[in-house]
Amino acid sequence: MPKVAKELSAPEVRRLTCPPGRRGAMFAVGGVSGLYMQTLSTGGRTWVLRTKVGDRMRDIGLGGYPEVSLAKARERAREAKDKIRSGIDPVEERKAARAALAAERRRGLTFADAVDRYIESRQDQFRTEKHRLNWLSPMKIHAMPKLGRAMVHEITTQDVLLVIQPIWSSKTETANKIRSRIEAVLSWATVAGHRTGDNPARWAGNLKELLPAPSKVAKVVNQPAISLKDAPAWFAALRQRDGMGSRALEFLALTAVRSGEVRGATWDEIDLQSRLWIIPAERMKMDREHRVPLPDAAINLLRSC
Repeated sequence: MPKVAKELSAPEVRRLTCPPGRRGAMFAVGGVSGLYMQTLSTGGRTWVLRTKVGDRMRDIGLGGYPEVSLAKARERAREAKDKIRSGIDPVEERKAARAALAAERRRGLTFADAVDRYIESRQDQFRTEKHRLNWLSPMKIHAMPKLGRAMVHEITTQDVLLVIQPIWSSKTETANKIRSRIEAVLSWATVAGHRTGDNPARWAGNLKELLPAPSKVAKVVNQPAISLKDAPAWFAALRQRDGMGSRALEFLALTAVRSGEVRGATWDEIDLQSRLWIIPAERMKMDREHRVPLPDAAINLLRSC
């Protein structure tokens, strides 16, 4: 019958040290068969469970001392033996857990990094630096402080709510844009293999059940239109106003283009000799070069600037 080790007390274990002249030594501490304290000449002390797994003897590490107390080491030793009796190899189980953790870390991606990579994958969408910055600006203000460091595979609907709910009533349009952009980034992350499952920023069947509809919170108020009979008086009044904003609005009325095209216009786009304004494709919504004939009033306005 195998010899049963004496069950050492906590003070007795505390006094165990490596004998002089040896690099290490093993001391049976009792309480659980096969439980040892391994002492090293360097002063280190660790717990080891020496037991049979299948037809092989295994030394299973249970942690260092004193971080793992005597009572805790005995508890871990009993748990390991219970697993062995159930047909589980604790050593292989630990290896598998470490491999899974390493794989998870390799797969892991923060939301901030996901945003950068999403933008990189959408070069056709973000044609100009200004467009990219406009897209990013509300995200940096509202989303990044709360989601930037979060791993995309850990982001939940509640996390998205923390971003948009505080501004849903006061800045509804901005909040909805942010929600849509978070949804797009997380959708990219899913397809790229960095997360699985439903998109927590999805509106239908998700946030729709938790937030009032944008149309119910912020009523859309359209700017009043100018009737044709009032247009001459409006245009005459506009010409009496000072400032570059007034001149830009005047030029817009004369050329019938979008406000962004006027605000982004540069002199190299305008040919006064040919009386033509050529807006490059990268500044057009349809990605096609746009040629705008310039009437006399528009030419005179440009020459006066």
